[in-house]
Amino acid sequence: MSQTPPVFLYIEDDPASRKVMEFLITRILGAQIVLFEDTRDFLERLLALPVLPTVIFVDIHIEPLDGYDVLRTMRAVKELQSIPIIAMTASVTGEDVSQVKDAGFDGLVGKPIKAQVFPNLLKRILIGEKVWFVS
Repeated sequence: MSQTPPVFLYIEDDPASRKVMEFLITRILGAQIVLFEDTRDFLERLLALPVLPTVIFVDIHIEPLDGYDVLRTMRAVKELQSIPIIAMTASVTGEDVSQVKDAGFDGLVGKPIKAQVFPNLLKRILIGEKVWFVS
């Protein structure tokens, strides 16, 4: 029996960040990624996907709902409660990391995304580790 390959969702308003993540996920890791460029109707779009994502990455500073609102919304939906949700942000201080942890995210990856370390971070996330990576 073959294992289903992982599917990732990245909710990000910055086109350059979306391109980097798409490249890393599809070309380097050989997995599938779905990209949302804003949070407008994100829950309806997410639940309409043919397969729920294995991991969801969400930019903290996105609109119209920020990453914290997205997290709260997803955690209220039973089908999404077991999916790891990883915060992505370029502005990372010690206080930001504490706030992200307190909010209930399953990890944080600071931007810009580091191509040399991201595959290892992703492997750790996929086995259930909470990853807090700030470059």
